[in-house]
Amino acid sequence: MFCHSKRAAIVAALSFFIGMSMQETPLINRIAESGLVTLDLADFLPAEPIAELDIKPFLVQGLVLMEKPFREALKQTDWQAYQGKIVAVYCSADALIPKWAYMLLASYLQPVATQIAFGNKLEVENQLLLKSLENIDTQKYVDARVVIKGCGDRDIPAEAYMKISAILLPLVKSLMYGEPCSTVPVFKRTS
Repeated sequence: MFCHSKRAAIVAALSFFIGMSMQETPLINRIAESGLVTLDLADFLPAEPIAELDIKPFLVQGLVLMEKPFREALKQTDWQAYQGKIVAVYCSADALIPKWAYMLLASYLQPVATQIAFGNKLEVENQLLLKSLENIDTQKYVDARVVIKGCGDRDIPAEAYMKISAILLPLVKSLMYGEPCSTVPVFKRTS
């Protein structure tokens, strides 16, 4: 009986204090009021799908690119499969590919693809991410406290973090990595 009444008294006291503190002190979102600007690098990844075009199937015996069979194979290719896509052109075989072969591929892809780039899908995605970062509107980051988002659904390459740092460091008041609730300080202007 004594334990039950003691427990009831504790619960009543806690309820009173919790109710009192919630009534007297409204919840404050300190992150929202901190003035931090969050920048998610995943927002700069290409929105269009990226299709890969591997040159290996066009090689004779998987080793050599010969002009006549290559041209014939290109004529037989369904280029509409690349319609409206970014196309990543690469060769998964260890073969010497003449430079004109890439030019010829571009002549077939240019009418259907939104963009053509050299490299596999991941390499092209990274190239386009870096290019997108170069075109960022930096005005909203002048004298700002910026957090570069560190976690997300997409893997962002380290070179993108270096690139955005190089772009923002001359402008920002401070630069951090992580989430607004838990940041790693990278840079703070002292003047």
